[in-house]
Amino acid sequence: MSKTVTVQEAAQLLLDADDILILTHQYPDGDTLGSGYGLCLGLRSLGKRARVICSDPIPEKYEYMAVQAPCEEFEPRFICAVDVADTKLLGSLAAFEGRVDLAIDHHGSHKDFQDHLFLDAQSPATALLIYDVLLAMGVSVDSHMAECLYTGIATDTGCFKYGNTTPKAHRVAAQLMELGARYEMINRSMFDIKSRARVELERLALESMEFYYGGRCAVMVISNDMLEQSGAQENDMEGLAPIPRQIEGVWVGITLRQKPDGGFKVSVRTGNHADASAICTLLGGGGHRQAAGCAMKGPAQAAIQRMLEAVAQATPDIR
Repeated sequence: MSKTVTVQEAAQLLLDADDILILTHQYPDGDTLGSGYGLCLGLRSLGKRARVICSDPIPEKYEYMAVQAPCEEFEPRFICAVDVADTKLLGSLAAFEGRVDLAIDHHGSHKDFQDHLFLDAQSPATALLIYDVLLAMGVSVDSHMAECLYTGIATDTGCFKYGNTTPKAHRVAAQLMELGARYEMINRSMFDIKSRARVELERLALESMEFYYGGRCAVMVISNDMLEQSGAQENDMEGLAPIPRQIEGVWVGITLRQKPDGGFKVSVRTGNHADASAICTLLGGGGHRQAAGCAMKGPAQAAIQRMLEAVAQATPDIR
C-alpha cells in the first residue's frame, strides 16, 4: 500500500533524489507530456539529472515542449510517474511496475502501483499539480516550463470549456501567460489546426456514427481501414473523442478506436446526466466523471454491445 503525500512532501522527495526518470502514459496527450517535460525542466534547473520517456512516439505538434539540451545516460535512482492512473497505461514501460517511487496524478480511478502518491482528483489537470510541486521545490518557472504546464492545463480542460475547469486553472494559466507561455500558438496548435488527413478521418468517422437509447448515446468507430484510407497519423488522433458528445441531446458519447491487434481503445465523454468513469470502471477502465476510457477486444459490434450494456447499467435513466 502506497503512502499518500502532500505537495510539500512530494517536493521534498524530488529534492532528495537524483537521476530521476519521469514516466508518461501511452497515447501521450498534452497533460502527461506537459507535466513530464515541465517537471523535467524544473528538476534540471536545480542541477539534477532527469529525463522523460514514453512508450509511444511523441506527436509532432508537441515537439515545442521537448527538453532540447542533451542529458547523459544514467541508471535511474528515482522514478516518478505523471498523469498515469494505472500501470496498464504505461504500455511497454510497464516493466517499471514495482519500481515507481512517486506518482503525481489527478485521476480519481488511480490504481495503487507506487511507493508514494500525490493525488488530487479535483484538479482538472496533472500539470496544475506539477506547477504546485515546482513552486514547493523553489523552482523559478521560466517560459519553457510555462508552455509545458499551460499545454497540460489547456488540453485537459478543452481550452477551459469543460465542466472540470476551475478558478485555479484560470489563475494559474494567467500566471503562466505572464511568465511567457505562447498561449496563442499553443491554443491554435492544440484546438484549431487540422491536417487534411485528419479532416478526412473525421468525415469517415462521422459516417460510422450510430445513435442509441433515443439519441442519448452516440457511438463512433475509427477502424484501421479508416486510418489507412485517410492517411491519418498518430498526431491526427487527439481531439476526436469529444465529437459524439458535442451532438445536441447526447448524454454519453463513445469513440472506439481500433488498435493494430484488432482490439479497441475506448473513450467515453459525458455531460451532467452520466458518469463516464462509472461506465468505464465496469469494463476494467476508469478516469474522470466526464472523461474516461477502457480497452476492449473486437469485433466492433461485440464491443459496442458491451459498451451499451455498461452505459445502461451505470446510467439507468438513459433507457
